[in-house]
Amino acid sequence: MNGRTSSDAAHVLELDRDATDLGRIRRWTESALAGLHQDELVDVLLVVTELVSNVYDHARFPARVQLRKSYEPCTVTIAVEDASPSKPVLQPVSPDSVRSRGLVIVNQLAKQWGVVQRRVGKSVWALVPCPLTS
Repeated sequence: MNGRTSSDAAHVLELDRDATDLGRIRRWTESALAGLHQDELVDVLLVVTELVSNVYDHARFPARVQLRKSYEPCTVTIAVEDASPSKPVLQPVSPDSVRSRGLVIVNQLAKQWGVVQRRVGKSVWALVPCPLTS
């Protein structure tokens, strides 16, 4: 046995409604997922950035992001919760589109993603595989 549990504790970051500091959120993600293979970390950072950006563009506060890394198989679960009941919609994108690529990126990088309605608001989650991390 390798001494690791089936999953790490959740890492939670409350999002600040007054400051869209995606650099700070990416640094927090890197720190929370220390040890993740660099190629996998890039995918996780893209998914986190897109989901958090959607909160700032479309949702209501309070909001937070939660990360959890599970083993066997290695998967990072990203959940972004906010107070808006509106579900995000995966939209077709044309080459001329300036925006609306966030969920397309999430859909391509995540093994699965979805939305869970909560008593107040919703949680948008994504599972990103990390098979390169030993």
